[in-house]
Amino acid sequence: MTPDPKDKKRGLGRGLGALMPSMPGPGAAGPGAAPPAATAAPVEPPGRPRTYFQAPIEDVYPSPDQPRRHFAETELDELAQSIRAHGVIMPLIVRARPDGGYLLIAGERRWRASQRAGLHEVPVVIQDVDPREAFERALVENLQRSDLNPIEEAAAYQRLFDEFGLTQEQVAERVGKERSTVANAVRLLKLPTAVRAMVEDRRLSMGHARALLGLDEPAAIETAARAAITKGLSVRATEKLVRDAQDANARAAKTSRAPRAPAGKSAAARDLEERLTKALGGPVELVEDHDGKKSGTITIRYLDLDHLDRLLEKLL
Repeated sequence: MTPDPKDKKRGLGRGLGALMPSMPGPGAAGPGAAPPAATAAPVEPPGRPRTYFQAPIEDVYPSPDQPRRHFAETELDELAQSIRAHGVIMPLIVRARPDGGYLLIAGERRWRASQRAGLHEVPVVIQDVDPREAFERALVENLQRSDLNPIEEAAAYQRLFDEFGLTQEQVAERVGKERSTVANAVRLLKLPTAVRAMVEDRRLSMGHARALLGLDEPAAIETAARAAITKGLSVRATEKLVRDAQDANARAAKTSRAPRAPAGKSAAARDLEERLTKALGGPVELVEDHDGKKSGTITIRYLDLDHLDRLLEKLL
């Protein structure tokens, strides 16, 4: 028996429908209007709590745990215009609020735009989750949509470490990232406040920020950051700027500190210092003992955590 083509067509697109049953389609409701009877939320059986329905917008509250802190005004205005024309197509994900109403898990941007559009009700899906799981879901949704700037992402990871006791491996597994990606992101929180603001404003990329961490002093980091912005430097050019600053600092430190060994350091020792410095990619100092023993000390300086990783790979 040949299947009816209409049946085949009706079978498409079940993925979204399975997640959000009886979800109103585009244009189902204008600002403040109740959805038509054909697309209204289903009536739950007696005794079963509702999980999907139209909630008064004043009953929905932003979560204090929202990882995202910055919402572009232009994007909100554009979304509000779309909502006026088509309604809120994707419902907000919420959980019950202890004091009444609902706390947002996902969809704060749609909630803000709905307010601008003048809606009185918004579609919500209630999920019964604890605060940690709610925070993780909000973080994952923002990461998947690339809504977080690098500093917001780093702060969210750090909170999972500090408040919920998760390890880097556990956080990486939950958000679908490599452990090294999570570790490098959290390092951005070491940047001075002014430079973190530059990253939040997207005047500096995460690549620029990671390069700047090669400098130790906050003042030097901020100076290099402003130079990178003013000159419009690429990430590679910023890395070179940092290396030049590191070399200058190393030369100044070597000149200012008292010599640790007599001026008569052997030519062999100087030659070995140069060879090790080139091989390891960072300053190496060799000090010979002068007590009649053929021994001494080698000091290897690492410039940043990435450099330390490379040193360990070579040495181990």
